[in-house]
Amino acid sequence: MDENEQLVKHTKELAKRCYERDVLTHTPFLSPADLAAVYDAMRKDGENLQARTFAGAPYVTFGGYEDAERQCLIFLPSYEDADTFLMGEEEESQVVSCLRADPVNRHFADDLTHRDFLGALMNLGIERDRIGDILIEESTGYLFVLKDMADYIRENLTRVRHTIVTLKEIPNRECTARPKFEEIEGSVASERIDAVIGMVFHLSRGRAQELIEAQSVIIDGRTAWSGGYDLKEGARVSVRGQGKFRYLGVVSETRKGRLYVKVQKYV
Repeated sequence: MDENEQLVKHTKELAKRCYERDVLTHTPFLSPADLAAVYDAMRKDGENLQARTFAGAPYVTFGGYEDAERQCLIFLPSYEDADTFLMGEEEESQVVSCLRADPVNRHFADDLTHRDFLGALMNLGIERDRIGDILIEESTGYLFVLKDMADYIRENLTRVRHTIVTLKEIPNRECTARPKFEEIEGSVASERIDAVIGMVFHLSRGRAQELIEAQSVIIDGRTAWSGGYDLKEGARVSVRGQGKFRYLGVVSETRKGRLYVKVQKYV
C-alpha cells in the first residue's frame, strides 16, 4: 500500500468514525496533492464532491484562513454545519491554531523566511503534517498548526536562526498576513495547461508534460492527467517542486493567433 492509499484509507476511517459516533474528526494538514488524492478516491467511490460528504459524513476544508494552501479535512457531526463551523472562531480553533512569532528585538532580527520558520519547527521534532501555512509579515511569522501542537510549540520555539522570538496564540482571524504574489504576463500558443506551466516556470513543453505525467500538477484540487486540459479563468494551479499560481485568463491575442495570458504567481 503506497502513501496515497494509506492516506485515503485513514481519511475514510475518520469519516466513518464521525458518521457512526457523531463526533468531529479531522485529518492532519494536507498538501494540494494530498487533497487531490483524497478527492480522486471520493470520485472513484461514487461520491458527489458538490455534496461535500464522504462515507456519510459532511466535511469542510480549513487551514486557518481563506485560501490556505495546506488544509485539514474536517468531518462534522450532526450538531455542526459547515457555515456555522467556518464562521465560528471557537469551532475553528478546535482544529487549527495560529501562533504569532515576534522577534524580541526587531532591530537585530534576521530577515526571516518561510524556510527558516519551517526548519525551526521541524528541528523540534514536529512532523510536517502537523504544520499548515506559514505567513511572514515584517519579520513576524504567523504559524498555523494543529491545535494539539500549539502549547508544545509555544513553550519550545524560542529561536529562529539567530533571532530570539516570543510566541503568542491568537485567533485565526487576527492574522493580518497573506501570501505574496507577482503578476506575470506571457505569450502562449493556447490555454493548455502544459503551455501555461511552461510559460510561468520557464520550462519546455516536454518538461511540463513530464510533470503532468508524474501527477505533479494539481488544478483546483484535482490531479491533471493530460497536458491538453484548457485552463479556466480563476483556476488555481500547484506544481510540485516549482510553485503555484492562479490563472487570470487571456489579456489579448496577437494577429498570428498567440495568446497573452496573465497569472498571479505566489512568491
